[in-house]
Amino acid sequence: MKVNKHFKYIFLSLILIIALPSFTYATGLENIVIGNDANATVDSVQLLIFMTVLTLIPSILIMTTAFTRIIVTLSFLRSGLGSQQTPPNQVLIGLALFLTFFIMQPTIQTIKAESYDPFINDEITQEEALERAEIPIKEFMLKQTREKDLALFLRASDSDNVSEPMDLPISVVIPAFAISELRTAFSIGFIIYIPFLVIDMVVASILMSMGMFMLPPVLISLPFKLLLFVLVDGWYLVVESLIESFI
Repeated sequence: MKVNKHFKYIFLSLILIIALPSFTYATGLENIVIGNDANATVDSVQLLIFMTVLTLIPSILIMTTAFTRIIVTLSFLRSGLGSQQTPPNQVLIGLALFLTFFIMQPTIQTIKAESYDPFINDEITQEEALERAEIPIKEFMLKQTREKDLALFLRASDSDNVSEPMDLPISVVIPAFAISELRTAFSIGFIIYIPFLVIDMVVASILMSMGMFMLPPVLISLPFKLLLFVLVDGWYLVVESLIESFI
């Protein structure tokens, strides 16, 4: 479908920009020269499209990488601890970003070796570079996506059935990958919540038995939850589990 073709082109352009910031210069600004000739209008349109693509990079980063699973899990962790805004949002987002780049490093290196470097060396065209860049990022998403989710969007888009998952259009893979990531993150969040919930229930039962109905249980349970989290080296376990969940 023509729509899928344009969607694929924009998506892959964004992936290459995310993976290698220098690619932005090589594929965009380097070729944009505003002048008085007949090509000035075309160059202006290219500049407009280029700036639009840059504004979409955060959305593409969230929807096509490991970021969604990581940030949702960390949010559940903070909520389970009941520590309000500690760690602050800036810390959680920063940690999620660096973990995302760490997990996506093999994919980024593959894109650089098979797509970016040959394109910079004028060995392949831009279209070939985008086609090569599609393979590793799609492999990453398909590895984390349930077949049930892929089938849902494949039916909803009225797309033809494909024999190989790699033949699926990007417009089907991205939303399927997103909801699969949310499901996985919620499953991890449920497991994280269990020990904290047990502590809250024990503290609430003790306070009720002592007749201290006016004292919020969360106020008393918070130090015990923090102590438990530190004793079991919670940050190490959470980060280790997140990394291994993508292997």
